Amino acid sequence: MVVTLIQIIFELPESTSLKDKRSVVSSAKERIRRKFRISCAEVDLLDSLGFAQIGGAVVSNSREFGEKVMNRVLAFVEGELALKVHDSQIHTEFY
Repeated sequence: MVVTLIQIIFELPESTSLKDKRSVVSSAKERIRRKFRISCAEVDLLDSLGFAQIGGAVVSNSREFGEKVMNRVLAFVEGELALKVHDSQIHTEFY
C-alpha cells in the first residue's frame, strides 16, 4: 500500500475575518475532494487570517500515480482556484 500526502500553505490577502477565511478554505477543500477523490482537511494555521494550510492524502498501489495526482492537485490550486501558494510538499509512504 502506498500513501501519498500533500501539504499546501497558501495566502489569503483579501481575507478580513475568520469567517471569510473559512468560506474560501471550505470551498477549496470541497472542490479538491470532488475533482480528485482525495481526503482533504485544513491542518494548521487555523487562527491565521492571511494564511491557510491544507493537507491531502491518496492511497494507491503506485508512487508514480499518487505523486501524479498530487501534482495535479497543486496545479489546480494555483490555476483554477487562483490561490497564491507559499509552500507545498508532496511525500510518499510505503506500508
